Amino acid sequence: MTADPPARRRPRAVPDAASGDAGFDDLLQVLGEQLAEATQSNDPRTRRKLKNVTFEYEHDHTAVHDMAGDAGYSLASNWFTQLLAQLAVANSITKSQLCVFLYVAGGQQRGTGVAQYTQQEITDGLNKMADQKGGKRITRSTVNRAIKALVGYKWIEQLGNGMIQLNVRLWFHGNSNAQHAVLEKLATQHDRDPEAFPHDIGPHALQEELDLDFVAQEHPDYGAGRRTG
Repeated sequence: MTADPPARRRPRAVPDAASGDAGFDDLLQVLGEQLAEATQSNDPRTRRKLKNVTFEYEHDHTAVHDMAGDAGYSLASNWFTQLLAQLAVANSITKSQLCVFLYVAGGQQRGTGVAQYTQQEITDGLNKMADQKGGKRITRSTVNRAIKALVGYKWIEQLGNGMIQLNVRLWFHGNSNAQHAVLEKLATQHDRDPEAFPHDIGPHALQEELDLDFVAQEHPDYGAGRRTG
């Protein structure tokens, strides 16, 4: 006696996906049955087929930065970027300090916050345009004084052998994971002191003056005879 052949089931029609969600449950059911039957039988006659189903695929485009120049790009704190502008307008930092910091920040190695420049290389780099156009040059002694001031502001830290650590809370070339790794390394090096580099960012007295001036302009006292200029 031979076993009866398995009963063939009539396939159920599945609506086109473009018609809406009415056939979505049926589509899932058929997919599930197909997966189950694939593990039980190799006979293609026992498998149900999907009909009139359209699949659409959308390419996952990764956005890329479109930045000027060929030296890459850096991510800066918006607060610090505005602070730089405020300090420059108020003459609360020198031109040499601003220029030295920007030059060093633009040369940091990706993912580290470290730039490798000797003071002479910074001097030569800043004078590149002046040499071409016969403009005013910066001296190495001025660069040296600017670096000492920037260290005092906790914008940079000197590591020796021409290595300069940028304050990665202000300016960092790399992703967030790399930044947190650098911050953890710096915290360990400075015994997690909340006032050590890269925290407690200066110049404090000058920034306090800027804040007070902003409040005074927001609420002017016209009877005090405050001079402006």
